[in-house]
Amino acid sequence: MSSPRPALSVSVIMRREPIVGAMSRWQSHRWVLEQVVLNEEVAQEDSSQAGFSDKKSQLLSKNENTERWLHSGYCAELFTDDAEGYYLNVTTNAPCWFVLWRMEEEAGITDEPIAKPEMVSLSYHDAGRWLDAQETVEQVPLPPEVVVWLKAFVDQHHVSELKKRKRPDSFKRLEDRFGNPASISTEKNRGGGFPGGNNHGG
Repeated sequence: MSSPRPALSVSVIMRREPIVGAMSRWQSHRWVLEQVVLNEEVAQEDSSQAGFSDKKSQLLSKNENTERWLHSGYCAELFTDDAEGYYLNVTTNAPCWFVLWRMEEEAGITDEPIAKPEMVSLSYHDAGRWLDAQETVEQVPLPPEVVVWLKAFVDQHHVSELKKRKRPDSFKRLEDRFGNPASISTEKNRGGGFPGGNNHGG
């Protein structure tokens, strides 16, 4: 049985706010990522279990200008094969959450489209792939305890990848018994002599 992957259960807060300035002539409001809320640390082999697939949206507050929505049921997992992506994040001056979100209709909740998170990640590589796919990606700072948690994972899995790979024996430099560089010949032996040597008797 494989060991469970480290993961964090999180919720995401999205905020609808008015636009000020010249841009307000074309658009009155915009959606922004406000915060990623840490729920609890979990360890699951399959994040579709433990309720992570049960995503829910809840209106936290609303006035004439602003709305704040809490979206729960998300999971940020760590994969050993993406250790470099976490390394690139945690070694910056401002490690962060990366959130991909889209505008979606919420039947039965509101008559207007709202910004809804799709995925949450700690990987710089994930964020890059999402941006390459023309998705909307925003980031907010990681809390100190998550930075420590992520760094521990990076120290365990990324450092080992940086170690110099063992050179295969077939690529080692050949040396003679005196430690000097040696070479071999692919020519066939003639007269029982050594490869590349003088086969004539003295």
